[in-house]
Parts: sequence; C-alpha cells; structure tokens
Amino acid sequence: MFKEFDPLKKKTFRLIDNSGKVINTKWFPDLPNEKIISAYKDMLFARTADMQTVSYQRQGRIFTYPPNYGQEAIAIAAGQVMRKEDWMVPAFRELGALLAKGVSLKEVFLYFMGYEDGSAYKDAHHVLPMSVPIASQLLHGVGIGYEIKYRKKDEVVFAFVGDGGTSEGDFHEAVNFAGVWNVPVIFIVQNNQYGISTPFRMQTASDGIAIKSVAYGVRGIQVDGNDYFAMYAALTEAAKQAREGNGPTLIEAVTYRKGAHTTSDDPTKYRTKEEEMEWDKTDPLTRLKKYLKSKKLFTDKEEDKLAEQYKKEVERQFVEAENYGPYPVEDVFQYHYEDMPGDLAAQKNDYERFLKWKEARK
Repeated sequence: MFKEFDPLKKKTFRLIDNSGKVINTKWFPDLPNEKIISAYKDMLFARTADMQTVSYQRQGRIFTYPPNYGQEAIAIAAGQVMRKEDWMVPAFRELGALLAKGVSLKEVFLYFMGYEDGSAYKDAHHVLPMSVPIASQLLHGVGIGYEIKYRKKDEVVFAFVGDGGTSEGDFHEAVNFAGVWNVPVIFIVQNNQYGISTPFRMQTASDGIAIKSVAYGVRGIQVDGNDYFAMYAALTEAAKQAREGNGPTLIEAVTYRKGAHTTSDDPTKYRTKEEEMEWDKTDPLTRLKKYLKSKKLFTDKEEDKLAEQYKKEVERQFVEAENYGPYPVEDVFQYHYEDMPGDLAAQKNDYERFLKWKEARK
C-alpha cells in the first residue's frame, strides 16, 4: 500500500467514490457488514452530538466548542482500529475516536464547560486529555512511543493534529525523532483545508503533507479522509507495521471542516459558498450511507429512528453535565504541578480569602 501510494507519486489512497461505489478492490478491507453498519451508526451519533453541542453553545449553556462536522470518518475509522492497549493522543476534533476509546460524551461536555473532571476519563484506557496548544501533543505521543519500544510493549500510539499544526516546530521535531527512534507512532494529520481562517495553501509550499514523510525517513500516505474504508485500511496497515517494529507512519487525511473552526469563528468571512457546496459532495456520512443502501444494509427509516434516539441520549448526558455542580476552587490550582510550589499555594490562599470576603459582603 505505502509503496503503491508513495507520496512522491502524488496519488491519493481512495477506495470508494462520492456515490459510495467501490473503485479499488485490491485494498478494500475485508470487514463484516455489522462492523460497517456500526461505523455508520457511530458517525451518525458523533454528528448528532456535534450539531446539538453547537446549539447548546449558541444558547449560552457551554463554552467555545470546535465542531467535528465533516470529519467523522477519520475519527470513527481510528476508533475501530485502536485497541484498548493502544494510546490515543488527541488534538480537539476527534470526538468519535474519543467515544470509541471509552470517553463518555458527558466527560466531553464537562471539558468544554471548564471542569477538570472532563479530562479524568474514568472508563477510558490510554487516552491523553484534549490538547488545545497546537501540535504540542505530538511530542508527548513520541515520548510514549519511545517508552513502548524501550519496554517492548505491544502498543501503538495514534497521534492527531490538524493541517495548521504542521506549521509548528513541534510537528517537525516529533516526526523527526519518531523516525530516528523508529517508534510505533501513527501521525494522523486531519487536513481540513483551513487552520482557523488560514487556507492550506498558506501553510506550506509542499505538495501536500504526506510528502513531508520522505524527508524524515518515515512511511507516508495521502488518504481520502472522507472515505471510511480508505481510512480504515490505511490505519490498519500502519498499526500492523508499528506493532511489527517497523516504525512510524505519517497519514495525511484529506477532509473538509464543514463547520466553523470553533463556535467563536465565522467561516463565511474567508471561504465561499461554492467551495462548501463542492466539498459537500464528498461528505463522509453520505458516501458511506450510499454504500450501505446499495448493499441493502441500511434504510432512511432506520436512520430517522436512530437519529431520534441519539438526540435523546445526547440531551440526557448534556443535562447530567449541566447539573454537575459548582466548580471546585482547588481545581484551578492543583493540576499544574505534582507538588504545588509555594507561590502557587500563596495564590490559592489569597483567592480563597477573597472569596470569603466577597461572600461576607452579601
């Protein structure tokens, strides 16, 4: 796969077209129908949760939120390929993969409501907290990969970043040392065409992101990120190579951020309706649904029923998060260091005295 779709050949790995028709049988994954249907259901749930969360934010019930709209195939495919013992190193636009690893939607809501408990992940295994500082998480992923190799563990790291993150030095340092150390790390770059309002053409003069793998001596491949089957196949092969001791892989998942960068953003300021309509033809849910319907595996009636169930479940978990209780004052201070230094402890004491004074004035 990686030889045939060498980034230097400027070929994109794609298995289905926009109508859901299989166009490459050679690399098409041998998946049971139940798993494909499950993937679509998970994508539908992620999109439903995403749409409702944007609505909650517009109502003033949650803070700034980064929509996943249009990028669901990448996260869902990764979620199916990752095993419990594998590590997920997220950015902040991988909702489906987080849910697949055992993070609850309630915890995601708590995170975007500002609670530290939103990153505790009580039932998830080997998942780092979401990372807003762009690309810094990739270095952590490589460090974990080094530990895995050093201790000879059967684990793989799935590290996510957006196309804007490839302009950060952390990205280049991470991929460079992953190659030098030959660690089991898969870099998944979600190239959604915009880093906030900066178009991809202003991020790099390279012909894509996957080609950067050549300079660092690691495997690389450009994949249609809106093609669930292509993403599943590429991630499966990359994970296999990593587990066999063959080092890292850089996957450029070409997709499109159909929503805003965050709910504080207005994409109409920097992109056209015509562009959005063109990319809409590649929508990951639409393509997978067309495939399922062509195989008579799924119907619109089933989707309508599921959508209603999903809306109720999203609302249930959101209300639980909304009623979580007051934010603990100590949480503002206690997660910066293992042992709180004196100056931070003094700030904590000052703030607690201020709150007592404020309460006494009522």
